[in-house]
Amino acid sequence: MKLAVVGGGSTYTPELIDGFARLRDTLPVSELVLIDPAAERLELIGALARRIFARQDHPGLITTTSDLDAGVAGADAVLLQLRVGGQAARLRDETWPLECGCVGQETTGAGGLAKALRTVPVVLDIAERVRRASPDAWIIDFTNPVGIVTRALLRAGHKAVGLCNVAIGFQRKFAALLDVAPAEVHLDHVGLNHLTWELGVRVGGPGGRDVLPELLAGHGDAVAADLRLPRAVLDRLGVVPSYYLRYFYAHDAVVRELGEKPSRAAEVAAMERELLALYADPALDEKPALLAKRGGAFYSEAAVDLAAALLAGGGPAVQVVNTYNGGTLPFLPDDAVIEVQARVDGSGAAPLAVAALDPLFAGLVSHVSAYEDLALDAALRGGRERVFKALLAHPLVGQFDLAEGLTDRLLAHNKEHLPWA
Repeated sequence: MKLAVVGGGSTYTPELIDGFARLRDTLPVSELVLIDPAAERLELIGALARRIFARQDHPGLITTTSDLDAGVAGADAVLLQLRVGGQAARLRDETWPLECGCVGQETTGAGGLAKALRTVPVVLDIAERVRRASPDAWIIDFTNPVGIVTRALLRAGHKAVGLCNVAIGFQRKFAALLDVAPAEVHLDHVGLNHLTWELGVRVGGPGGRDVLPELLAGHGDAVAADLRLPRAVLDRLGVVPSYYLRYFYAHDAVVRELGEKPSRAAEVAAMERELLALYADPALDEKPALLAKRGGAFYSEAAVDLAAALLAGGGPAVQVVNTYNGGTLPFLPDDAVIEVQARVDGSGAAPLAVAALDPLFAGLVSHVSAYEDLALDAALRGGRERVFKALLAHPLVGQFDLAEGLTDRLLAHNKEHLPWA
């Protein structure tokens, strides 16, 4: 089995490599190609990847290349983990929205739109080249904003599934709190990418007993602290929102906080410099502990499980993914992309049925899904007016003057990545 990783020079990659090495019985990878235009950094990551495989006696071949077409040729699956514009673009996404009193964040709000505009055309070009070189290959998208990017891929007819690590992170944390094996924990996970709620926590599989009330009663303080939300919010909602709901439920407090401390992009950039220095040590043959602070926890396990279900004949499996709605949430169009538990096998991902969503949550899902539709239109066709309308539609913006000011700033900061701007 051949896998290719576009963005293989990312500091995330050793996490992925470690998962492939540890879980080789689940996903028997014979060849792994890391693809990245940054040749020096790619060779550094590639050398560490080979040492990790060697340490764990994995027989697979790891190669590196900056030639996308050659790298994806013959691949069974292609994983996308790229960042158009690098950390410098992320830093801008997290700062200029604050000038208008709005959240600066790389996956939601105005910053998230900027990332989508830069990313969608690049991803679609990559996907077309994958389709020419390996027409049967699956595309697994971990590139943010995952929901919008996955919607773009699916609408263009690609064999694609979106993946996020929020759900598997909750599964592992809840399993530890409940003192059960992670495989025993099934989440009633519903919403859009980075806009989800855990409506139930079931022990024993999809039909198991819902222990969410007990989890909140016994461990609500720990869960709330992890989400950086007041415990009272969880008690009143009766569910566990994803961390990203903090941008909606505590918007003004978050804006004040972001204006008083270094951006996450600056923190990550410093961490990446330290990680790359560690990776350069020829004695290092395992992922360093510092990588856990970089983000993307459990990404490798989620990616291995998804690829195995799609490719290795181990399916069907049940996993949280991003895929077409197809009537699962009846208040959304069928071609909206949602993030829910799905049955995954060689034919793709089919969402499992979910209970009717409370209007408190459904209203926000509808609102953001409409924004995502406008954002994708702006990414595909360009134009200042489309950018403005997408921003006006976003619940974190929603005012004419704000949308105007944010549009000007977005275009000014992204001219090099938007040929039409």
